[in-house]
Amino acid sequence: MFEALSTRLNGVFDKLRRRGALSEADVTEALREVRVALLEADVALPVARDLIAKVRERAVGAEVIRSVSPAQQVIKIVNDALVEALGGGADAVQPGLDLNAPAPVPILMVGLQGSGKTTTSGKIALRLRSRDKKKVLLASLDVARPAAQLQLETLAKQAGVTSLPIVPGQGPLEIAACAMDTARRELFDVVILDTAGRLSIDDALMEEVAAVKAATRPHQTLLVVDAMTGQDAVNTARNFQDRVGVNGIVMTRVDGDARGGAALSMRAVTGAPIRLLGAGEKLDALEDFHPDRVASRILGMGDIVSLVERAAETIDQAEAAKLAAKMQKGTFDLEDFASQLKQVGKMGNLSGILGMLPGIGKMKAQIEGAKLDDKLIGRQAAIISSMTMKERRNPDIIKASRKKRIASGAGVTVQDVNRLLKQFDDMSAMMKRMSKLGQKGLMRGGLGALLPGAGGRRPF
Repeated sequence: MFEALSTRLNGVFDKLRRRGALSEADVTEALREVRVALLEADVALPVARDLIAKVRERAVGAEVIRSVSPAQQVIKIVNDALVEALGGGADAVQPGLDLNAPAPVPILMVGLQGSGKTTTSGKIALRLRSRDKKKVLLASLDVARPAAQLQLETLAKQAGVTSLPIVPGQGPLEIAACAMDTARRELFDVVILDTAGRLSIDDALMEEVAAVKAATRPHQTLLVVDAMTGQDAVNTARNFQDRVGVNGIVMTRVDGDARGGAALSMRAVTGAPIRLLGAGEKLDALEDFHPDRVASRILGMGDIVSLVERAAETIDQAEAAKLAAKMQKGTFDLEDFASQLKQVGKMGNLSGILGMLPGIGKMKAQIEGAKLDDKLIGRQAAIISSMTMKERRNPDIIKASRKKRIASGAGVTVQDVNRLLKQFDDMSAMMKRMSKLGQKGLMRGGLGALLPGAGGRRPF
């Protein structure tokens, strides 16, 4: 979501690093470029102006200009200002949902049609059931959009939670009252009320949402906005806050080609924190919003903490340990490679994973040149599935005729099969070098000892 902004800001900071000592004019010039980058990323003008003023106040001073590493000091000041703008700092709320209320806790979902509100309701339900062990009831109050209630019913089944039975002819207020009554009688922990949306904000929408809110008195009123709509998302948030009142925001489609400015503007414009991010269509593609981690991503410092958390949630630890042992012994085969691909696939889309790695912005051109896409893992898994067990355990026997058969079975070209085998050979060679070096040799030689041609060199 923040690729363009991250690239621009890192370009500014690279210039500062090359200058060594900084003058006040250097800082002023850099901040002018930062301001332009923020505006180009769809950050609201008042928010960009306020952020730059804060950075200028802290940066133009003896402690920065006379610092041993002035550029790093400026970057830290910008980072702190971004964290504050995103809702971090001393008055930050806990990431994720606030469920600190007597059960059943009502959560009211509001937003425009097409923002991903209904899908987000299903995602939150799955998250609460699987991660927080809550008993969840989903209820659709959208009687205007055809099949909206059926859509939520389907999502409830996928998430493994209960949905309120559909009663034809009921209005939104009746459905909301029925949902709350059912939740109290059947001892549900959380009730998620999915309200109707409109293509644009109008009085009828606001009156309906306000009436439902007054009747149910939700502990959380979550506004769902589409990050791809940029400034429109900020305007939507402002309108809902002014006319209905929200105490949390969920941004969807953050994995798309959004410029990211909406996220930076939300807290300042509404006063409500961003609580969750939706990154993909899958029901488990939902994550907590951490201002400090997002600021780190913007500044090209990555988000290793979130990457480790995602790995811990999705990777089978026993399977990972078994694979690690095989790698150390150098007995890694295509069956193990397929298992590894499956584990990586569980973590989400490749661009999302790569975006959490430090310094990845500077490698953007190389990554684009490699033409990585989210279907890559699926294609590679299909190729391996088309092989016999004998071929997976002994890839050396895969010659021309076998390659044709495998490619035909997987629906790919022979070149794709060759590419996979080359990848596997490279990985196997690295595993063997690791096995020969041992832990002490690897520590002495570093990662350079694993590179091709390093086998005959003595590690230093």
